[in-house]
Amino acid sequence: MIIWLASYPKSGNTWVRSFLSAYYYSSDGNFSFELLDKIKQFPNKEFFNKKIESVDDASKEWLNAQKEIIKKDKLCFLKTHNCYGSFKGRHFTSPEYTKGAVYIVRDPRNILSSLMNHFSIDEENAYKMITNVYRNLKNDNEDYSTYSFISSWNNNYNSWKVSTKIKTIFVKYEDLENNKHDTFRSIINFINGLFFENDKINNDKLNKAIETTNFDILQKKEELEGFSEAIFSKKDGRKKRFFNLGKKNQYSKLLKSKTIKDVENIFFKEMSDLNYID
Repeated sequence: MIIWLASYPKSGNTWVRSFLSAYYYSSDGNFSFELLDKIKQFPNKEFFNKKIESVDDASKEWLNAQKEIIKKDKLCFLKTHNCYGSFKGRHFTSPEYTKGAVYIVRDPRNILSSLMNHFSIDEENAYKMITNVYRNLKNDNEDYSTYSFISSWNNNYNSWKVSTKIKTIFVKYEDLENNKHDTFRSIINFINGLFFENDKINNDKLNKAIETTNFDILQKKEELEGFSEAIFSKKDGRKKRFFNLGKKNQYSKLLKSKTIKDVENIFFKEMSDLNYID
């Protein structure tokens, strides 16, 4: 059965994925980039046995691919940016294949500057991206196997929030920053409750996983070792730093006041519910 690590892009999914890979797939909680191969992104071409040539083909194959995945693994973590629900009437996933989900949500004002760096775009285009209800992700023009329907920030969040068919824990990026131990402990408790009912938390592994996936350490590892999931800049062709600003990513210092107000207006309900604004 699948446990999804779901989020809008640049919300901390890779951070949680790093922590979980260190906790569940290492002997002592020590993280290495190689462990991320244990938690792959879905959709991805390796999960399909044929070339996916269109958006329609992609959405038709989502459930078929998941059916094959759970034949191989009793427990499978998968990262996704896809909305929960259906696309053109085709469901992204099903309780038949899904045991639960961890959804990571982040203040959309801080997501904007991360999008700007990651995709080499300006503030205006980052705003268009985060508010575009038809937004999708696809890495190249030939193969649609990585196609994800992510929609806008609020649609993505709400699609997982309103679902009652699978158990989901919602984690705020800001809590990962400010209250690491309690927040990561709650994630492990949630997952153990789904799959390992008699398992107690291994505190040594928990502490080591938190320590070795600290943002500063991940940033240093990327500088020394490189990071395969970083993408190339459209401006100069160089690889962009994936672990970029961390706590220095403060929207009030990086965004125009008009952009901040526009984001707060369009996402007012969700940001209020999440206590991002009063």
